[in-house]
Amino acid sequence: MPTAAVVGCGDVSIVHFEAIERLAGVELLGVCDVDHAAAAQANERWGVPAFHDHRKLLVAVRPDVAHVCTPHDQHAPVVVDCLAAGVAVIMEKPLAATMDEADKIITAAAEQPQVKIGVCLQNRYNAAMQAIRAQLDTGQLGKVLGGHGTVMWHRTPAYYTSRPWRGRIANSGGGVLINQAIHTLDLLQWLLGDVTAVDGHVGRSRTAPGVDVEDSALVVLDHRSGARSMLVATSANVVDSPVTVEIDTERATFFVRSDLTVSYADGRVDVVPERRGFSGGRGYWGVSHQLLIEDFYDRLEDPQPFWLSPREAAKSQHIIEQVYAGGYGG
Repeated sequence: MPTAAVVGCGDVSIVHFEAIERLAGVELLGVCDVDHAAAAQANERWGVPAFHDHRKLLVAVRPDVAHVCTPHDQHAPVVVDCLAAGVAVIMEKPLAATMDEADKIITAAAEQPQVKIGVCLQNRYNAAMQAIRAQLDTGQLGKVLGGHGTVMWHRTPAYYTSRPWRGRIANSGGGVLINQAIHTLDLLQWLLGDVTAVDGHVGRSRTAPGVDVEDSALVVLDHRSGARSMLVATSANVVDSPVTVEIDTERATFFVRSDLTVSYADGRVDVVPERRGFSGGRGYWGVSHQLLIEDFYDRLEDPQPFWLSPREAAKSQHIIEQVYAGGYGG
C-alpha cells in the first residue's frame, strides 16, 4: 500500500488531499507547513501528524510519495531533499521561482533516476487537449498552421494580501505568466511542438501595495514546425473567463472554451465535452488533477520516468524566463 504526505497546506493542496482520499490503497501519513496555523488546520481536518519542517516529516513518517504544494521559491529545497531520501515526488507547477532553482530539481532528478517525480501540468489530461493531440498525431489534417490561447482572469488585492508571496517576484518568480498562464503556454508548446524563438512582454496595468509581479502578458512563439502561436494573459479582467485555446490546421480548426469544437474544412463539426466533477478547489481548476495524480501512482513501479518530468516541465519555464528577461513595462 503506497503511503503519502503533503508538504504545503495552502489553497492548491485541497486537490491533492482529495486525490489521496479517493485513491484506493493510498494512506496519508503526515502533513507539513511552515505556517503553524495551516499545519494545525490540516492536522485537524485529515487526522495525521503535522510538521513544520519537511526534513523532520521525511524522517518521522517516511512516506512513499510526497506531494509538494509549497510556494514557488520553496519547491527546490523540498523536492531535492525528498529525492535524496528516496521519496517519490508529485509537485505543483512551476518547477521553481527561477530557472536556476528549477535546474537544481532537474539535476537532482537525474542523480536519482530510480525515484519517480512528476509535475502537475494537469491540463494535458483534459479531454479536449487529449482529443486535439490524438488528431494532430494522425497527420491527417494537413499542415499545422498555428494557434493561440487566452487567459482572462481576475485577481483582487485580497488575493495577494492573503498570500503575500504571490505578489513578490522574489518568492513567486513572477505573476500571471508563471502562476496562472503557464498551463496554457505549456499546452501550446505541447500541441504545436518545440519552440525555436520567443518574443513578448509583461507589464502591470494595475497596482497594489506590496505587489511587484505582472498582471498582463503577451507572448509570441515560433515552433520548429513553422507554426506560430500566441498567448494573451491577464489577471486584470473583471471575471474569471474560461481559458480558450485555438489550433488551426489546413483541414480543421480546434477551438476550446471548456468543451472542444472541431470545425472541419468540409463543413463537419464535432464537439468533445470536457469532464466535469466536484472539487473543493476552485471551479476553473477542473478535474484533471485527479487524473494526473492517479496516473502517477499507477506508474510508481514503472522503471521509466513519469512523462511529465522536470525536464518536460522546464520547456514552458524556459519560455517564461525568456519573456521575463525582456523586463517589465507598464
